Amino acid sequence: MSHDSASAPSHRPTAGVFVALLAAGLAWGVCALLRADIGPDQLAPSAWLDGSAGKVLNQALKLPGQSLIDSGNAAIRYRLLGDLGPQVAQGCPDWLFYRDGLRPPPGHPAVFGQRLALMRHWTTRLRQAGVQVLVVAVPDKSRIEADQLCGLPVSAAMQQRLDRWEQALRQQGIGHVDLRAPLAQVRPAFFRTDVHLNARGASAAARVVADAARPLLGGNGTLRYREQIAAPAPRVGDLLVLAGLEHVPDGWRPAPDRVATATLTPLRQVGLLDDAPPVEILLAGSSNGLRSQFAERLGRQLGREVWNLSMDGGQFSGALLAAFKRQPQWPSSLKLVIWEFSEMALSLPLTADEKTALATLE
Repeated sequence: MSHDSASAPSHRPTAGVFVALLAAGLAWGVCALLRADIGPDQLAPSAWLDGSAGKVLNQALKLPGQSLIDSGNAAIRYRLLGDLGPQVAQGCPDWLFYRDGLRPPPGHPAVFGQRLALMRHWTTRLRQAGVQVLVVAVPDKSRIEADQLCGLPVSAAMQQRLDRWEQALRQQGIGHVDLRAPLAQVRPAFFRTDVHLNARGASAAARVVADAARPLLGGNGTLRYREQIAAPAPRVGDLLVLAGLEHVPDGWRPAPDRVATATLTPLRQVGLLDDAPPVEILLAGSSNGLRSQFAERLGRQLGREVWNLSMDGGQFSGALLAAFKRQPQWPSSLKLVIWEFSEMALSLPLTADEKTALATLE
């Protein structure tokens, strides 16, 4: 059966519409990139390798209202499919876990050994500077809150990782603190919708770290702290943010934690002519060192003020390397560096700074 080609519908108008849309999108993208303040270093080859260049371009090319669209998509995906995206998994109801804490990324065995070498190198450097060191690996949330996994699998390599790490520390004679038992005794020690310690966990961790630090400092100091506790309020954890559910109404996301935030303030007895208390403790930590007033809780336990150089995204060594860069300004009164990081950081790919440091050891 033949068709009259003259009477067949033409696809040219439809094709023309798509071509116009593509051209408009291209023109908008070029204009957005020209308006964006993107430096050459942000698009260097190393930036493409670590993924930061892609993040810069994605930010520059966001459509107007893109965040609203993304939040809506994330809410529908969670409500209909229970899906929280590639980085977040739900265990028991309203309990969220970071997937990188459940299974190691590719290549993690080599990374573990490399970090052992870096740990030996940096702790030796601290000792040579006349400063004592305590290494504190904060156990992963999936380890302490295992009862809330509700069937989420954790790889055997991840379960064995902390034992291997602390065995190496003991063999090297490096001071360290095992937080597993103290945190298990105060469960829940972590926020439900966040990877960080809650107030109970931070207080328990501060007590046991202070017990290990006290002999190295010659006893307790005399500084006291004032604690103020706010009224309970919802706290949207970082795992809700990673899942794209930060700005989604309740009912379309796991329920946020409800927290009575505490603020600890040192009561310094310093007059106009008095010297400030000497700095004796430096905390080079991850974001755990910034959450739930961990540094202040540690200072209260020790009767001292803690010089807190912890940083978000510091992973294994970011804060410690930043502290080393300031080593010429370290006060002569400094006695102890507490190097804190998340257990999960032991398996993450090496950062550029870690690769550079490792190259000097080979």
